Amino acid sequence: MQTEAMNQTQNEHVCPYQMAFILDNWFRKLIQKPGKIVGNYINEGDTVIDVGCGPGFFSIDMARMVGKTGKVIAADLQPQMLEKVKKKALKHGVSERMEFHQCQSVSIGLDCKADFILGYYMIHETGNPRSFLAEMSQALKTGGKLLIVEPRMHVNQRLFETMIAEARDVGLKVVDYPKGKGGRSVLFTISE
Repeated sequence: MQTEAMNQTQNEHVCPYQMAFILDNWFRKLIQKPGKIVGNYINEGDTVIDVGCGPGFFSIDMARMVGKTGKVIAADLQPQMLEKVKKKALKHGVSERMEFHQCQSVSIGLDCKADFILGYYMIHETGNPRSFLAEMSQALKTGGKLLIVEPRMHVNQRLFETMIAEARDVGLKVVDYPKGKGGRSVLFTISE
């Protein structure tokens, strides 16, 4: 059984909701443009998961990309982050195409199939990257894509390669190592 102390230890690596302004501001939009980073992977009508969505830096733009027939699931561990995303979705008129899901500290807990999943700057924050990647593998539709981007300042090349090996072990296949995504980047699909 999870204890409060165990949850606290796992959550120590998570960017606290009080720092949301760092994750969602005009300067970041200048250097990390959501359309440029994820636009090639999202089509109108898609189901998209923004896991570790924080205050919704990518979620709102992705909701525009999926259009009225698509859906974006904004998933985060912190309910305060999800509240920020909900407010932004209402403000930008995309709330009807969004769902908001609170993850647990040991599981994302989604039961759906997605065309595209984004894990941006967050795998290094999970207590168990292998378990996270296994859940993402299960959540992808056949032909779906998972884009993982990790910050160079927190994830060195060796750790990134270890994460890729763990992803392969749980049924993910590398499609590409896309450039210009803002960090160490890898695009996966599920192995056939």
